This record gives sequence, structure tokens and C-alpha cells, in this order.
Amino acid sequence: MQKSDDSDNITRFLILSRDPIIPKTDRPFKTSIVFTLEEGPGLMFKALAVFSLRGINLTKIESQPQRKHPLRVVDDSNNGIAKYFDFEASMAEPRAQKALEHLQVHALFSIMMGLLTFTILGN
Repeated sequence: MQKSDDSDNITRFLILSRDPIIPKTDRPFKTSIVFTLEEGPGLMFKALAVFSLRGINLTKIESQPQRKHPLRVVDDSNNGIAKYFDFEASMAEPRAQKALEHLQVHALFSIMMGLLTFTILGN
């Protein structure tokens, strides 16, 4: 059996563009973002809440220390730790736009890393 005949086989395609490509809302999308937060209690909760309040499902949450700001062990601050979120929504959806707009209230830095869509092909 060849790998291409395996029903669990997945092929991904990447499209690069200098200009933003605004996706439609006719199929499911996953969006990836990276951001850092201000220091203070409850800010991670607030970052999560901007998505929850709009019914947006987070599918991935990761944290990575930045080189210039080593991980702090003496307090609970979030400064210097990059957060990586994947969520199920297209940037063409007003709820996703509002969530990222609301996130900017607390974020020191944020960037959208990309969008992923998928199509299930028949046999």
C-alpha cells in the first residue's frame, strides 16, 4: 500500500503573498496568532476571554520565553513570554476581528501568523 492510498494521509498547501489575502467565510478556517501580554494579574484570563466571549474555540495554546526576557520564576508576570494561539475562525468574520481588536487592549505585541483551511475530498 502506498502512502497516497492511505485514508489518513493529509496534504497541506501553502500560499504566500506580499498583500493580505482576506478569506471568505464559506468553509472552516483555523487562524494562528502570536502575542505578548502586559504584566499584571488576570491578563492571561482576559486574553482567553476575548475569544470565549465571542464563541471562538481555541485549538492550541502554547507559551515560549523570548531570548531577551528569560522566564521569570519569582513572580507570575507574563512579560517576555510569547503566547501562540490557534483558533477556529476566519479573519473575514467580524467576531474574529473584534476578538483581535479586544486582545490589543492587553497585548504589547501581536501578529497573525497565518490561516489554514481544509477540504475533505471524497474517495
